[in-house]
Amino acid sequence: QVRFVESEGGLVQSGGTLTLSCTAIGSFTSLNAMGWYRQAPGKERELVAEAESTGTTTYADSVKGRFAISRDSAKPTVHLLMNNLKPEDAAVYYCFLLTPVDRYWGRGTHVTVAP
Repeated sequence: QVRFVESEGGLVQSGGTLTLSCTAIGSFTSLNAMGWYRQAPGKERELVAEAESTGTTTYADSVKGRFAISRDSAKPTVHLLMNNLKPEDAAVYYCFLLTPVDRYWGRGTHVTVAP
């Protein structure tokens, strides 16, 4: 069983900065990747950023150049630095951990961006 300790989201002004952090706690075989998805009202859940254990990172096109994901190599923790936030970035952000056999999800944290 895996659970997550996630930082709070919050309300940010357009153009502002916010950092999300997430630490996985529990037992799992091995870690392939960690990252975030997000889901806005009426929209499907989409990948925001992913950091693989190999060091490879993946970003949604809409956040490239604005968001940066980083992992703590000593523990299952991942950070998402979000710069130049836009109203369309407002969503519930879900941390995830991917193993060879399963994907675990955090409870989600709300990010609101005021115009």
